[in-house]
Amino acid sequence: MSELHASALSPQLATASGTAPSPRQTARWSIAPRWAALALAVWCTTALNQAWWGKLTALASEQSLGLLEEALVALVLTGVTYLWFMLLSWPRLRQVGWSLTLVTAAAVQYFMLHYSVVMDASMIRNTLQTNYTEGLALLTSGLVWHVLLYAGVPVAVLWKGISLRPTAWRKDLWRSGLLVLASLGVVIGGGLLLYKPMAPLVRNHTEIRYLINPMATIVSFSNATLKPLFKRPRPFQRISEAVALGSTYGGGSALAAAAPGTARKPPLLVLIVGETTRSDHFGLNGYPRNTTPEMEARRVISWRQVQSCGTNTLASVPCMFSHLGKSDFEGRKFEYENLMDVLQAAGLGTDWLDNQAGCKEVCNRIPHAQADQVASPEAVHRWCKDDECLDQLMVELLDQRLRSTQPQGAARGTVLVLHQMGSHGPAYYRRSSAPSKHYQPECTTHVTSDCSRERLVNVYDNSMVETDLFVARTIDWLQQQQDHYETGLIYLSDHGESLGENGLYLHGLPYVIAPDTQKHVPWVLWPGTLLARTGVDERCVREHIDQPLTHDNFYHTVLGLLDVHSPTYQAQLDALQNCRRS
Repeated sequence: MSELHASALSPQLATASGTAPSPRQTARWSIAPRWAALALAVWCTTALNQAWWGKLTALASEQSLGLLEEALVALVLTGVTYLWFMLLSWPRLRQVGWSLTLVTAAAVQYFMLHYSVVMDASMIRNTLQTNYTEGLALLTSGLVWHVLLYAGVPVAVLWKGISLRPTAWRKDLWRSGLLVLASLGVVIGGGLLLYKPMAPLVRNHTEIRYLINPMATIVSFSNATLKPLFKRPRPFQRISEAVALGSTYGGGSALAAAAPGTARKPPLLVLIVGETTRSDHFGLNGYPRNTTPEMEARRVISWRQVQSCGTNTLASVPCMFSHLGKSDFEGRKFEYENLMDVLQAAGLGTDWLDNQAGCKEVCNRIPHAQADQVASPEAVHRWCKDDECLDQLMVELLDQRLRSTQPQGAARGTVLVLHQMGSHGPAYYRRSSAPSKHYQPECTTHVTSDCSRERLVNVYDNSMVETDLFVARTIDWLQQQQDHYETGLIYLSDHGESLGENGLYLHGLPYVIAPDTQKHVPWVLWPGTLLARTGVDERCVREHIDQPLTHDNFYHTVLGLLDVHSPTYQAQLDALQNCRRS
């Protein structure tokens, strides 16, 4: 610490010519980069780790740390962060790299404090795939002020308040090396000393490791972006070679023509991928508020005990369309075709219409479109605002999308997928039209933690009412197609949402620690005329609405409902199989 004497930090009182310094020169202090990096690391530990320290305080009743242990934790956090800043400590990189780190850390802390998010690799991947309109919804005045306070101040000092001395390699290299080695010693030694008191907390509350700011974000970002670059891409395997249409198509193969006297209407199935829908806020599932009156009037069947594959869209949607199931999908060594590929290979017309941030590669090999890009200007004007559209826009496009699947779809059958914007937060008030705003007053800000519990629940429930209206209008459209098709509909949400319970908001927590509100989702079946096609007893299905199901059942239930034969089909995972007559 000998370098912190007056000469190291003294103002630059003379210029090379010996003239008096200007006021701007006297305001800047000369400091070695290694000490600036240490000061920034201390700032991160004290000012930008509020979520971490708050969590430790909240867990004090479970595992209380003494003052010396807390001091050691602070030293370890500072040491780890210092190593990162020193890694960026190259003359042309340091100020930019340090500034970006501080701005990112301040922004991440804001979301940790206001939405209780944790920055694991899944959250990073989900963030990177968020479209810009969803991103803008998160850009609030509160976020801006938080970043200006916690990052703007040290960044201003870094660029305008101090002068980083040029590095003299012979003199400075060994001094910087000693500080780096000392930091490594603190991190390793402190980690060993803290293992006993901290291990139980980390084991029982794995989320706390993702609250270490900014290192959790840096590590998770590396895992999500850089790590795949050093991995061999998974080989791609087809699973659709042996698929065939069943006997209900009049011959049992995708190429067979219907036998005389056995011709029947082709199937038309709409699959709605819901977004951010909680099962316990579904009126059909016993919620005190009737948020689903339109679906109830159309006699849909709603399974009540359904668990999602993930807690965000990126994790759930590819998983629910996979034949593998959650555990095998997450540990897979190959990339496979999915449900839509199998249906298309069987000879059915397929189409994916999206009102969200893409299909997460599920629709890559089938026809697909973004709703606002194929809608008429009049429809866009009616249903869209600020580059976001209500889901009812997709209802107006159903005729267009159905025509696009012909002639194959008209001859053998069609499967249309509608991917909702649904109840995606935090701008819930933008997810419902005026007729659906049944519950007042609403939360009309993006900062959900600033709203009362009543307002937040009201605005979320209004988005449920909007989804109910959207599904009902789709069912009405299907009923109009029954002269030419045997129709049916399945609605299944990708994940749920936290609405302030235990201080949690939004979704995306790691699955093992996520609350049930982020995993318990609704699954609705409108039987139409399609259910009887494969001998399913509707009354039996209604009697088993409390059977436990997961996203694992979706792939096999759709194949069974459409009478598509595949070696990947597992009858025991077909939610309708036990009610199907021999």
